[in-house]
Amino acid sequence: MKKLTFFLSALVFMLLFSCSQSGIDYPETRMSDQADDYFETTVADPYRWLEDDNSEETAEWVKAQNMVTFSYLENIPFREKVKERLTEIWNYPRISAPWKEGGYYFFTKNDGLQNQSVYYMQKDLESDPELFIDPNTMSEDGTVALTNFTLSKDGKYFGYGISRGGSDWRELYVRDMETGKDLDDHIMWAKFSGISWFKNGFFYSRYPEPKEGDVLKGENKNNKVYYHLVGTNQEEDKLIYEETDHPGWGFNVSVTEDQKYLVLSTIESTSGNALAFKNLENEDEKFTTIVSTFDHNYWVLDHIDGSLLVITNYKASNYRLIAIDVNNPAGENWKDIIPEKADMVLQSVTIGGDKLIATYLKDARSLVEIYDMNGEFLYELELPALGSLRGFSAKRGENTAFYTFASFTYPPVVFKYDLRNNTSEVYHTTKLDFTPEDYVTKQVFYESKDGTKIPMFIVHKKGIELDGNNPVLLYGYGGFNISITPGFSTSRVIWLENGGVYAIANIRGGGEYGEKWHLAGTKMNKQNVFDDFIFAAKYLVNENYTNPGKLAIQGRSNGGLLVGAVINQAPELFRVALPAVGVMDMLRYHKFTIGRYWATDYGTSEDSDEMFKYLYTYSPLHSIKEGVEYPAVMATTADHDDRVVPAHSFKYISTLQGKYNGKNPVLIRIETKAGHGGGKPTKKRIEEAADLWSFTFYNMGITPGY
Repeated sequence: MKKLTFFLSALVFMLLFSCSQSGIDYPETRMSDQADDYFETTVADPYRWLEDDNSEETAEWVKAQNMVTFSYLENIPFREKVKERLTEIWNYPRISAPWKEGGYYFFTKNDGLQNQSVYYMQKDLESDPELFIDPNTMSEDGTVALTNFTLSKDGKYFGYGISRGGSDWRELYVRDMETGKDLDDHIMWAKFSGISWFKNGFFYSRYPEPKEGDVLKGENKNNKVYYHLVGTNQEEDKLIYEETDHPGWGFNVSVTEDQKYLVLSTIESTSGNALAFKNLENEDEKFTTIVSTFDHNYWVLDHIDGSLLVITNYKASNYRLIAIDVNNPAGENWKDIIPEKADMVLQSVTIGGDKLIATYLKDARSLVEIYDMNGEFLYELELPALGSLRGFSAKRGENTAFYTFASFTYPPVVFKYDLRNNTSEVYHTTKLDFTPEDYVTKQVFYESKDGTKIPMFIVHKKGIELDGNNPVLLYGYGGFNISITPGFSTSRVIWLENGGVYAIANIRGGGEYGEKWHLAGTKMNKQNVFDDFIFAAKYLVNENYTNPGKLAIQGRSNGGLLVGAVINQAPELFRVALPAVGVMDMLRYHKFTIGRYWATDYGTSEDSDEMFKYLYTYSPLHSIKEGVEYPAVMATTADHDDRVVPAHSFKYISTLQGKYNGKNPVLIRIETKAGHGGGKPTKKRIEEAADLWSFTFYNMGITPGY
């Protein structure tokens, strides 16, 4: 009887649709009388019930929305052709840069359409690779992904982590290198944690087991640091550090290369961290605090000759490398190794051979300088084009290093680098059905609303006419000190080869020009981010690249917030909007999983009346207007996204469908067994890309040439 009742209620729900001018019958989403008071202002939240990801009603709502969306997509006549072409482009072999651990070289390889890349091992660079671990065997549908990979110092054990269905939760395992078999060790409820080996075990951090029903949405608090001894149960792990007075703090730990020191980084947000260390030669020694506040960032590279090498933005908006004496760690004793540069942002430093490899950002593109261990400049590494270097793999005392370089029209190439002679050679090149020579990339600088110069990359086929009629996709992010740099996208090929122009605006809030650029797009300065993006769109129109009828915008996560906000503020500028896994409810974002960490960028609705009103004004969910002609919208999210919970997008699209009565579709595509994006199987990535491109082409009145 219970099953019959549920079936009938679901059937009634599925039949309750409202018809808009677009001709699409949207699900009639129930509205409640839920409301909250913020500083004597009452704010309705009628779709609060969609925050319950475990309810049958939410599950039926998801099915109904997906039914409408996929019915719409299935009627696009060229959708299957787009998917076929994407599959064809995607089917090429690609490998990562090799890295060395435990006396072995490792690299990842994907033959083309494998859902997850496979890990291989070599005794040396000349020997035949051996398959080491294949995540594709861990699930039938490819939704289990590897998150951690690290060998013990003696090479006896391999520690790895997995994520299921795209969730940020990690399960940690240990494999015996001699037998190649997993041991019984199994650690649950780790999140954003590393595996830091020391002797016959490792340090890591984890949260308490969530309450039933809260696994994907409950606040993650009471993080603790543990030491796990190989061969024991998780319950026997030794507690190393906790802060009972600060349940919202999180911890990252690492062990220096020489196994002398345990470094503890404490965070309460996405910006700034406290820093401490302890001598591992004395088990009972307590942590020595270096920094107790969260005002700046400190990233420890390693311990060298009695000093910790640390990258920091303390007294250096563009970052610098300093040495902190472990015996005299007070700030007045810190010494510059690589001082801050006025015109470049220090992104990372890698120790290779007897040198420091410093990677910089200059106008949002990579530049690499090599120094000796005392910080004396030696030479610059020549890069092949305007683009991005994706990390060095190098070891102290060894002069062979590897790096990967890519750009918008330069597919990833792995280079082998001789540190002693400053020479690079191609180690592995990417070959796919794409001709880079047919395209051009340029960088322009345009003025935002307040006169600030903003860089923007523009990519398109050579010889296009600037007649104001080209289809353009504008991408942006603008937050959390994250820099959006040139990179290759297999999915993007389909846009470019059909005459599309691709643009990335390096708007404020990111890290392209250091901490000042970041702060200029946070809290009460957040409107700068939206203005920068809107003025990027205006530039593309004014310079005759396109017109509002051919302009699409896209952003993910904080970029989804960006897209949601700007189509509320300037809907007339855009034809298509693609907000993905967006932060849409700015009044409640901090109440889920690790959302509170974002408060340093956003502020919260509980901070003050002024902060509440500022958030309320631009919150995508709360600033949707009636009587406005919105662009065609396809929001995307996933059922296992426990970083930006899908309720953000659920409530947003329900509000948009309820208030908008225009001719354009406003849809949501909800992926199953997927999360915020990390570890998504190739099959799902292709399917999602095909739907996004098909939706965009179709709503611009463009038929791809397939």
